[in-house]
Amino acid sequence: MTVPDDAPPSGRGARRGEPVTDVPDGARPPADPWSPSPRALDRAAFRRAQRRRSALVALVSTVIVVATVVLVVVNAPGWERARTAFFDPATAWESLPAILEGLWLNLRVWVAAGVIGTLLGLGLAIARTSRIPALFPLRAFAIGYVDLFRGVPLLLVLLLVGFGLPALRLPWLPSSGAFLGALAIVLTYTAYIAEVFRAGIESVHPSQVAAARSLGLTRVQTTRRVVLPQAVRNVTAPLANNLVALQKDSGLISVLGAVDAIRAAQIATTGSYNFTPYVVAGVLFFLVSFPLTRAVDAYQSRRGWGRSIATVSGAGDIR
Repeated sequence: MTVPDDAPPSGRGARRGEPVTDVPDGARPPADPWSPSPRALDRAAFRRAQRRRSALVALVSTVIVVATVVLVVVNAPGWERARTAFFDPATAWESLPAILEGLWLNLRVWVAAGVIGTLLGLGLAIARTSRIPALFPLRAFAIGYVDLFRGVPLLLVLLLVGFGLPALRLPWLPSSGAFLGALAIVLTYTAYIAEVFRAGIESVHPSQVAAARSLGLTRVQTTRRVVLPQAVRNVTAPLANNLVALQKDSGLISVLGAVDAIRAAQIATTGSYNFTPYVVAGVLFFLVSFPLTRAVDAYQSRRGWGRSIATVSGAGDIR
């Protein structure tokens, strides 16, 4: 059958009874951009209104609570005496250099104890979770160590270490209060950090270990390349919380005579009975720990339930 010369050419998009011309793909007009429906726009506007209302209610309630606390404190009968004893600007400025010097000692103890405690805690966690029969004595030691130092208060450990070790008269053992205090903090926090790492190691699914072993990795390689990276990632937030607590507990070395921020504040308070240096030391500790706590909270919100639910449509209404 022959096709007449005046017949319309066939092509994509041809319709019966309409002439069709072949158009290259590059010359086709772009599709219309997507735009939300009126209902979606109404929902977004409603959520924005809810957020504005929630922010306004939170602001008003905060102002009311703060104003109430200020009025109660300022109108208290002993407010003038307390203000002079705890919030004296001249005394604060005078004691600030000595407290800053003591805070530098606290920061050094914190960093050293944090690094050493983290490494020792990781080692104890690996030993406790190991199933190698030859390592049973090490596993038993890890269990006993964690149970002991988690059950004894840190202050008691400080006193026992600070007054017990110097009684041995070991010539190679430093007897300074800062060293002995840092040693007591390391002994205690190693137990807590070991439990954090153990929880992270046990959170790794056994199928990960089985898959690594089926690929020919040894027990050591499986632990180092498969288990530990996932475990450390899972416990980053609680580990950071322990390090923040360690930063604050570093001030307990003052009970052994180390001249840290708290001890410097105590020296400045002696004789004057003005407790403003203690307030200055507390403010400095807060300024150090506050960025750390905010960073930990931000990390938890990114990895936790809040980040997962944020991808759900209408999650703002759920929370």
